Amino acid sequence: MTDQVRDAPNSLSSKIRSSHDTMGKQEQPIALDDVDGIEPSPETYAAIMATQKPNPRGPGYIKLYLLAGMIFLCSTMNGFDSSLMGSINALPNYVEYFGLPKNGNASTGIVFAIFQVGQMCGALFIWMTDWYGRTWHIFFGCLGVCIGTIVTALATNLPMFIGGRFLLSFFATCAHTAAPLYLVEISPAAYRGTIAGAYNTFYNVGSILATSSVYACHLHLADRGDLDWRIPLWLQMVCPGVVFLFIKLFPESPRYLIANDQHEKAREIITKYHTNGDPNHPLVALQMKEMLGTVQGGTKATWKDILDLGVLVETRSARYRLMLNIAFSWFGQFSGNNIISYYLPQMLDGIGVTDTNTKLILNIVYAVIGWVFSVSGARLHDIVGRRKMLLGSTLGMTICLALVAAGAAGKVVYGNSAAATMSIVFIFFFGAIFATGYTPMQPIYPAEVVSNKMRAKAMGTFKLTAGAAGFLNTFVGPIALTNIGYWFYVFFVFWDTFEMAFMYFFFVETKGMTLEELDAIFEAENPRKASIEAKKMQKRIIKEGRGHEGMKV
Repeated sequence: MTDQVRDAPNSLSSKIRSSHDTMGKQEQPIALDDVDGIEPSPETYAAIMATQKPNPRGPGYIKLYLLAGMIFLCSTMNGFDSSLMGSINALPNYVEYFGLPKNGNASTGIVFAIFQVGQMCGALFIWMTDWYGRTWHIFFGCLGVCIGTIVTALATNLPMFIGGRFLLSFFATCAHTAAPLYLVEISPAAYRGTIAGAYNTFYNVGSILATSSVYACHLHLADRGDLDWRIPLWLQMVCPGVVFLFIKLFPESPRYLIANDQHEKAREIITKYHTNGDPNHPLVALQMKEMLGTVQGGTKATWKDILDLGVLVETRSARYRLMLNIAFSWFGQFSGNNIISYYLPQMLDGIGVTDTNTKLILNIVYAVIGWVFSVSGARLHDIVGRRKMLLGSTLGMTICLALVAAGAAGKVVYGNSAAATMSIVFIFFFGAIFATGYTPMQPIYPAEVVSNKMRAKAMGTFKLTAGAAGFLNTFVGPIALTNIGYWFYVFFVFWDTFEMAFMYFFFVETKGMTLEELDAIFEAENPRKASIEAKKMQKRIIKEGRGHEGMKV
């Protein structure tokens, strides 16, 4: 093995030169035979990264980070809405204007849950990213969000307000479903968890912007009619407006380009962003061969493909992938997190915190904690791995929810103020743990585990499933909290325990493997076991390669 690693740089480089000469022919589709110098496999990728790792601070990577940073703004939409509605729901002016009861009822649930309905409807159109591209879908999504925001902010009655929220959520889904798909496909495998995972951390940036704006407006404009809740609604269009203006200046996904016979453009993007402009780097030939291998014999997507869902279930491998996609989509919305983010003010009421400004400040603190820990979590997923991070965080969430339930029970049953304080503390611990383990991976893991030809439609199932889970949470949440109180947290203690068992037995490790290399993992009899063995092999190769590099020095 050491000899193989030692010889990897020379053998790979020599094989690539002839491949690159052929690939350089402009406007001519590249065939598999043109990149035969590299044999795709997790071991090959590990050998290249051990001996010829591109500089992650090079000019190409810096441009990739800037590009990703703009795309991250799409993620603020969901975070802004969840915290915005949770915050303005605590404002007397908003509640009185629409005639909503202070403690919530079915109407309150509909105002929140219509966002999930819009998400599920918007998810039906994610297949269009295979037709006209990822960036166009983001473009139209952000435009629609701006329109939905205008309708919502100008609403004069509850039906108009609910209708505007439906439009907003429908188009937001178009943008923030295509955005992580785009980032997963354009990011290099070694940093995919960090770059693409950082996308969802901006959910918390949106939360911070929303909660801060509501707090400031309520503090200074509470006596100015409905301005304290309408101004934050207008601010909901700022981030999508910026993306709308600049998204078409960005390159398209290389995998979309490969599927549409624009091979040279795809190679230029890989060269620019993955190898800092070096066309002779072995990663260029490796990734080109892997991507070309997934589209051999395939056909271009058309509008007629909306009804063709067979690709999601046509093989055992596809069905296993879909199972993981749906499972984590549900787990990401139904682990106790939505109840806390949407209904934190009411939860605080239940444990004795009734001052509006105090509740808004705690909302801001909760969002800041979530952002800090989610950014750290995005990097940890590329260091520790997906499985260990998800299993560990689910265990931590289960413990926190048990203690929140115990504290809430102590306050409600015995009037114990110390128990109420403990409950608040562990609400924030829960938020930190969820943000570290789940937030970076919520849209990323469902996209990683599916094949290139499944990805657009599978992201539709991701949003449908997440929307269904979120709808159940947000519609049932206020009713459950009103009627059974802390027992609702107890339910999630048992549910999160089930999630942890499911993850242990079925979840596949995706850290450090290209999207195409995962194909072989899912073809194995036991994909979970195959992924763990592949990671062990990669670690050995990288360790031996680095050891050899050290000896040369």
